Amino acid sequence: TQIREITKDQERVADDLSRLIDHANAPIFGVDMHGKVTEWNRKAADMLGFTKAETMGKELIENFIQPENRESVKEVLQKALLGEETANFELPLLSKFRERYTVLLNATTRRDARGKAIGVVGVGQDITALNRVIAESKRVADDLTRLIETANAPIFGVDTLGRVTEWNQKIAELSHFSKEETIGRHLVENFISEEYKGSVSYVFLKALHGEETANFKLPLVKNGQQNAILLLNATTRRGPDGEAIGVIGVGQDITMINAMAAEQQRVADDLARLIDSANAPIFGVDTEGMVTEWNRKAANMLRYSKEEAMGKNLIRTFILPENRRSVDEILSKALQGVETANFELPLISKHGERYTVLLNATARRDGQGNITGVVGVGQDITTLNQVLAESKRVADDLTRLIETANAPIFGIDTEGKVTEWNAKASSLLGFSKVETMGKNLVQNFITE
Repeated sequence: TQIREITKDQERVADDLSRLIDHANAPIFGVDMHGKVTEWNRKAADMLGFTKAETMGKELIENFIQPENRESVKEVLQKALLGEETANFELPLLSKFRERYTVLLNATTRRDARGKAIGVVGVGQDITALNRVIAESKRVADDLTRLIETANAPIFGVDTLGRVTEWNQKIAELSHFSKEETIGRHLVENFISEEYKGSVSYVFLKALHGEETANFKLPLVKNGQQNAILLLNATTRRGPDGEAIGVIGVGQDITMINAMAAEQQRVADDLARLIDSANAPIFGVDTEGMVTEWNRKAANMLRYSKEEAMGKNLIRTFILPENRRSVDEILSKALQGVETANFELPLISKHGERYTVLLNATARRDGQGNITGVVGVGQDITTLNQVLAESKRVADDLTRLIETANAPIFGIDTEGKVTEWNAKASSLLGFSKVETMGKNLVQNFITE
């Protein structure tokens, strides 16, 4: 009788985990010792267009991996078969319709009851779109770095102590100070003539308090000789929390400057050992909202041990008061079979720290298909949200800088059509932004 009970309990757990794998909002696959597919969940099927029936028994590498990446994937699988697990490996996959996807993969050794390796289980997260965003962010960042450095306008930056943090080629040419000679040195004390130090310091002080100044004269001096007087706009430079972290100065002859974007995104829901050892916060609640699952990642992040969390009401204990209603709606939907992806779940730790988790909420079902609770698999995006806030701040900062610059700034696309037209360009040429946007620059605004 006891053996039957144990067997029955084991079967229940196995069925539970099997459903969890199949319904997980993350692509999960498994291969045997020969690299042939043994697991293929719904998310993998939806993403790649291959049904479970089409994949089972087929070689993963030969059929679903891009040819140029097969060796590296083979190496990861071989390591996992030898017990050496791999986390956060970027797995390139090829869909049924020849679309390319990238999955951030955690490859875990699959073992039998005796601990013998019998295959590999891979739990991943589709980062295809994220990689495109990161690539675009990097391209924009590199583009803007080159633009600032090679712009035909003097551009400099100082921190809150007045020390130089930016010094482009044009200002180096005008001032006769190289970038190496200026970075880290106090701008006013070292590069401004005595009679202008007070007024320039005042302009910087105002900018650090959020009061921007347009069209002020900035004289640059070397060895007592004034090399240039720049007509500059001083703009406040802000940190991720909106605090002033310095000043950016852009000269009158600026051609174009676009938005700067910061990159970095932390990605990766790691379901390596499925629940407890996953490198992603995973929790479960019953139909009453009481915690039934609480993995190590959730415990490490929120500082509540599994023992402290189990049986507690998730919403009342771990959710910020102002967000409890929206979270309750998500859980209620999941309990009705309506799953939710990419919901930003606000959590509060034992020590009062605030976290944001990008959550996938999946209904948990028993052997008869009845909903018994909700499983949530998440990703900590606290840092990402801070980065996005900083990106938005920088973009807004540069947009204002372009629009209020004391120099005509315009932009065109690859067909020569106007895409940027600032206030200075409008005042000089008499054409409003509305009159120019989308028109061919050369044909409409350049003399024969």
